[in-house]
Amino acid sequence: MTDRETTRLIAWSHELRRVHTRLREALLVTRTALDDGVAGENATRDLLLYCHGFCTALDGHHQGEDRKLFPAIEAAHPHLAPVLRSLRQDHSMIAHLVTGLRAAVERSATRAELDRHLEGIEAIMESHFRYEERQLLAVLETLDLNTTPEETLGPL
Repeated sequence: MTDRETTRLIAWSHELRRVHTRLREALLVTRTALDDGVAGENATRDLLLYCHGFCTALDGHHQGEDRKLFPAIEAAHPHLAPVLRSLRQDHSMIAHLVTGLRAAVERSATRAELDRHLEGIEAIMESHFRYEERQLLAVLETLDLNTTPEETLGPL
């Protein structure tokens, strides 16, 4: 194996961490938009923009994992099937929470309700990311996956 191949293999673990960091930052920007916003059309428009960006990025990340990353991991490491099943369940739960947040933003829900939606997403997302990193980072350092980071981990 060449140094370049080794670098690419190890880079999958770095790519996953990078995406998780960017999603955490996107959630923080969204929460800041909510915290800084006062009632009014501009605050609602800004929150819609930030929520849309965050929700789209998070959803795209999970779709990429479900479509590309998890099947490759399961093929190479069948013993991880229960872990991957649990991560897919998390994706489904997070998608449900994100749908609720989008609906709340679109109907101009109260700040308290929006905050509850963001807190729920943040709690599940953080737990999911930590579990995923604990279970998969070592595997990703040896995974041979012929795809782009955007196809595999989402558009970030």
